[in-house]
Amino acid sequence: MTENAETKESSGLGAAVDWALASKTGAKLAPREPSTSRYTAEAAIAELSAASIRAEGPVRETTGLADGLPVPDAQVVDRAGWIKAAAASMKHLTGEDDAGQPSGLLGGKPAGLQAGAMLAFLSSAILGQYDPFTGEHGTLLLVTPNIIAVERALKVNPSDFRLWVCLHEVTHRVQFSSAPWLGEYMRSSVAVLSDGVDEPMSEFATRLTTALKNRKESTKAEDAGVVGLLRATQPPPQREAIDRLLVLGTLLEGHADHVMDAVGPAVVPSVAQIRTAFDSRRRRKQNPLQRVIRALLGMDAKMAQYVRGKAFVDHVVGVVGMERFNTVWTDADTLPLLDEIENPDRWIARVLG
Repeated sequence: MTENAETKESSGLGAAVDWALASKTGAKLAPREPSTSRYTAEAAIAELSAASIRAEGPVRETTGLADGLPVPDAQVVDRAGWIKAAAASMKHLTGEDDAGQPSGLLGGKPAGLQAGAMLAFLSSAILGQYDPFTGEHGTLLLVTPNIIAVERALKVNPSDFRLWVCLHEVTHRVQFSSAPWLGEYMRSSVAVLSDGVDEPMSEFATRLTTALKNRKESTKAEDAGVVGLLRATQPPPQREAIDRLLVLGTLLEGHADHVMDAVGPAVVPSVAQIRTAFDSRRRRKQNPLQRVIRALLGMDAKMAQYVRGKAFVDHVVGVVGMERFNTVWTDADTLPLLDEIENPDRWIARVLG
């Protein structure tokens, strides 16, 4: 980002959050990790490190991407380690100046406390994450205690499950390595969201009233939940930026889920059992408080991204094959449009002719 610190302070999302405080707060509030012996934890760390490298071959073979590119080591972390890395990534993505003092709309430290609480809640739900904004080749994070907790809950083969998780996260690394323009595309969209908009409160109130009325009548996935309400109440530039990020996230997650299953039992012998158990876990009911928190953090929208994105990729690859599907990574113009996610044949007609 090229805007100066004064501009960011008046409107920037990044300058509004004390990310160092968020990291410290999140680490303190993070839920207790599952009980494991030192031997079990160390064995899991070693196996995840090896699996992240082992997954690279099947992912590249299945996708036809990233041939010849380096294979960096993954960072295998605990919940506090993930929180620290996530806070640093958000700071980088939102363009906060290290030399500046966070102030902005939310006042720095209060916003840091809020962000820390959010990261603490998420820290028990994240199995892995690829961060394209840190390190020479990005950073692949694997959260050991969460992976152990889920494999125990699902009663699946630990080695298979760990490799299966790595297939998903390595796919993200391959996506960004093969299409390096994606990082700047994300940054520019976030920059639009962080721009302040000077408008009368009456106009915002009108949009909010209209959004609340229309969302009762809409059946579109992007109009649902808190994310849908946020999208509907934004002025056109911010709404378009949200749509770009929603579509990109849906594509990235759906493609990764497709690859996880496409590698097949030759690589992950119990892949069918893992997929069935994992999808069942995704659909299970939460208590009312969990549902509210998940909605506020957009986690339900994230789950919808996996389902819708995988359906899009499954269909396109089934019709035209993986090689022609990979046209999607060419540039911003070849990404699917919002309506094309639900109607993949429209993308095929527009992009592939």
